Amino acid sequence: MDSIQLTRQEFEKYQKLILKLCGISVPDTKITLLSNRVRRRLRATKIESFQSYFDFLTSSSGKTELDGFLSAITTNETSFFRTQKHFDWLSTEFVDLQIARSKEVGSRRSIRIWSAACSTGEEPYSIALCLAENQHKLTSWKLEILGTDISEQALSQARAGLFDTQTMDDIPLKLRTQYFQHDTAANAWRVKPALSEIVKFKRHNLMQPITEPAFDCIFLRNVLIYFNRASKETVIENLVKALAPRGFLVVGPSEGIFDMLGMLTKRSTFLYQKE
Repeated sequence: MDSIQLTRQEFEKYQKLILKLCGISVPDTKITLLSNRVRRRLRATKIESFQSYFDFLTSSSGKTELDGFLSAITTNETSFFRTQKHFDWLSTEFVDLQIARSKEVGSRRSIRIWSAACSTGEEPYSIALCLAENQHKLTSWKLEILGTDISEQALSQARAGLFDTQTMDDIPLKLRTQYFQHDTAANAWRVKPALSEIVKFKRHNLMQPITEPAFDCIFLRNVLIYFNRASKETVIENLVKALAPRGFLVVGPSEGIFDMLGMLTKRSTFLYQKE
């Protein structure tokens, strides 16, 4: 392979392509990082140069490679119960609000939650654990959790529901033994049906509107830090449209979107509500 690092011209081409595909703005300082990640796909596809790979990606025959490319260049850092206070709120105040609302005339007994950019599934399964632990309050309720990501590779791992022992360290032992089955052959833990039956996954690009019924809550955390302002505004517009009336948006502290949420009511530093 004769390519060592992207030239400045090649880097700019990839920057524009990534921005167009998924809204992520790659900083000019990340040329080495992007070179390393694209090089993985050169090896996988046995293409010899960055330019040849770019030509392939942007051709009609390269459409099947787009997922591999996006999986390589996106960051999939996640964990169970990341930022615990968000899940404490979900388990208590959110559930109680939904129950109180269900007593209104014509209200439904269901909860729909969207984990946007869910990576390998730790976030949606954490949400599922919160709801499962409230089953005594939610008897006969319809519970639906959707996890989406742009990377089919990450989603495949999420659907498998198999997590190594180190990843599982973030889950209290009581919950681990109740909702996961230890797979001795793989030395890992597999999600039990009590969780997997209420979680589904599908590929989705946040730059596009989602074709789903409205959600009572959307988690969007540690995602938009990689987007430029115009892309962030597009994503926020799509998410707000997907929220049900009085639905909640849970955001991470580093998204850089707080001045873009004027259409929602701020409930706390991480929580916004659609009126």
